[in-house]
Amino acid sequence: MKISIFGLGYVGAVSLACLSRDGHDVIGVDIDRTKLDLIMAGKTPVVEEGMVDLMARVAASGKVTVTTDVQRAVFDSEMSLVCVGTPSAANGSQDQGAILRLAEEIGRAIGEKQEPHVVVFRSTLVPGTVEDVLRPIIEAKSGKKDGEGFFLCFQPEFLREGSSIRDYDKPPFTVVGANHAYPVDRLRALFGQLPCKFVQTSVRSAEMMKYCCNNFHALKITFANETARLCEALGVDAFEVMDLVCQDTQLNISPAYLKPGFAFGGSCLPKDLRATTYLAKVHDVEIPMLAGILPSNRNHLELAMQKLLATGKRKIGFIGLSFKTGTDDLRESPLVTLAEQLIGKGMQLSIYDPEVHLASLLGSNRSFIEKHLPHIGQMLRPDIEGVIDDSEVLVVGLAGQAVFDTLASCSRPDQVLLDLVNLPNCATIRAKVEGLCW
Repeated sequence: MKISIFGLGYVGAVSLACLSRDGHDVIGVDIDRTKLDLIMAGKTPVVEEGMVDLMARVAASGKVTVTTDVQRAVFDSEMSLVCVGTPSAANGSQDQGAILRLAEEIGRAIGEKQEPHVVVFRSTLVPGTVEDVLRPIIEAKSGKKDGEGFFLCFQPEFLREGSSIRDYDKPPFTVVGANHAYPVDRLRALFGQLPCKFVQTSVRSAEMMKYCCNNFHALKITFANETARLCEALGVDAFEVMDLVCQDTQLNISPAYLKPGFAFGGSCLPKDLRATTYLAKVHDVEIPMLAGILPSNRNHLELAMQKLLATGKRKIGFIGLSFKTGTDDLRESPLVTLAEQLIGKGMQLSIYDPEVHLASLLGSNRSFIEKHLPHIGQMLRPDIEGVIDDSEVLVVGLAGQAVFDTLASCSRPDQVLLDLVNLPNCATIRAKVEGLCW
């Protein structure tokens, strides 16, 4: 293909070198003339393993040209990869000045071009930027519509500084956010040979996924470092501990727990987090990330409370009460806490949970419920249909096909349903379904 690359920092320079190595004709575009001169001299503008030899080879191949002329680059290519920087502004927001100016220039160039042009944004962008900010600019400057005279999409990059060429050749996956098939097909032709899964998604999801990945990397690094600080204070080998943690690929290094849902609870996580933060305090170790987990969990519970109070209705039915479907464990269940707070606000509750039988609750489970919901016996109903029938609002914290089917057959259009489990059959439920944060 004939490809133009705007912005020749790490991502742009590595992409230029690798694409031209693979046989494509590449035009490098940057406002920094020094970078362009270096590339044409066969030298790399970025310090990166393997780039010295690779840039020398591709510069001599005749596959690479450089320019500061945006219009020429768009005219002489069929696809543009936009890799310009989006640094932080003083207040922490994303400084989009460079990409906004470039969008105007690309728009003007597209307006003068006969063939449809594909613009692939690879710069990290705040979700909504491509569709709500950049698209209107390019449409206004070109006089054409996205999907007709040109095509916009977002393709996040996963290149780590220091191993960019290796990451380019073997990415975890290729993700393309697009609204039309044509740019997806062109990018599949360009990157489909890479040894990874090719995934198409929405533009916004692709934009957000890039932030989510970087935040998750930062989270993991911070988790390991906070663990190490506490381990040092306790005389424990932090490397040994983290090696053991990583050997669990069922729960730890896996998709487990990485789905949106309700607040966590139960007999383990809350108490062990409290013990960890207390240990750190005793040994004068700062662990702000770990210490912030329980407050964040409370915020998630408060979100559910706010949504329920906003309905203005007083008869609320709980479908599920234990902290996890399939158990009768009520200890530190966020649903129990939510029910307790609603009772305090004067709400009328009815509760259905097939695993919770008051007569069979024992030990700490029984004492916990007697402390937090002493009148639970008056609220428990033996069947889900009775709870649905008696309620204006339904709180669904229990998963399972039988629950889903009953909600579909028994709920009413005048009811509001707060979904805490990501119901799979919302379209079949007659009540007004509102997700917790989805």
